[in-house]
Amino acid sequence: MMNYQELGFSNTHEMYQKAVTGGYAIPGYNFNNMEQLQAIVIACLETQSPVILQISKGARKYADQTLLQYLGKGAVEMMKRMAKEMNLKEIPIALHLDHGDSYELCVSCIECGFSSVMIDGSHLPYEENVALTKKVVEYAHQYNVSVEGELGVLAGVEEEISAEKSNYTKPEEVQDFVGKTGVDSLAISVGTSHGAFKFKPGQKSEIRLDILHKIEEMLPGFPIVLHGSSSIPQEYVAMINQYGGEMKAAIGIPEAQLREAAKSAVCKINIDSDGRLVMTGVVRKVLAEQPSEFDPRKYLSPAREALKEMYKRKNIEVLGCNNRV
Repeated sequence: MMNYQELGFSNTHEMYQKAVTGGYAIPGYNFNNMEQLQAIVIACLETQSPVILQISKGARKYADQTLLQYLGKGAVEMMKRMAKEMNLKEIPIALHLDHGDSYELCVSCIECGFSSVMIDGSHLPYEENVALTKKVVEYAHQYNVSVEGELGVLAGVEEEISAEKSNYTKPEEVQDFVGKTGVDSLAISVGTSHGAFKFKPGQKSEIRLDILHKIEEMLPGFPIVLHGSSSIPQEYVAMINQYGGEMKAAIGIPEAQLREAAKSAVCKINIDSDGRLVMTGVVRKVLAEQPSEFDPRKYLSPAREALKEMYKRKNIEVLGCNNRV
């Protein structure tokens, strides 16, 4: 078994406490390859922001767990070296399983060095969700690994996560769920959704801040998480479409609403699709303008740079997590 501390990762407890009292949110950025990982770590180092590196079940399958350990340790070492060279403080980094769907998957991730796991039993009947989440918590807490649970269902499609419509979290259930399971943070459904096609054209896109504030009243000071919170930058949607893609009517969550949510009990905001769009848009542009190019460095390098700049802007303008180390 590999303990996350051996890899240099941090537990999320202190991160969340500081975020709740400080009125900002920590980014939960998903990655699938080295360039995405580098962009995230460098952006957060340059903005002096804590960060939660997120790996989905699909990403873990894509990379395999041995490579993930290597990448994870490499990310921490890269951060330490760059912090020293740039005369900056090192930043806390957590490695998190996003949307774990079984007890066995959560255990496997804990054993290979994750410092945080999510067990998503939101698709199950309430009592079954409670039982599964509690089982994961009891195992994880033996190793000081934090656990995120979920109440309510988010609409949309992203990797192996799919739901036709949202089922908002019921504020009257949150105290009971947290009390029975012992989770360290709670993902809720208040209007965000997975994927790039969150809303139809003309449909009002908004977070139900009224539900969020009721939950905040029921669980004062408790860490709340928002999934499906990509804003779907329209300049990159346009870039993808201009260079051969078909991303019609891709609409996301307004960043102003995310900033307001980050000032409340929401201490972690998950962003995945925005990174995919930026990388895909830049790669498509380079290959369309230079059709003879076949060197991956020539199209992945500008994609990585664009990703870094996007993450830096999110940290500063949306999440408010810059200079919080």
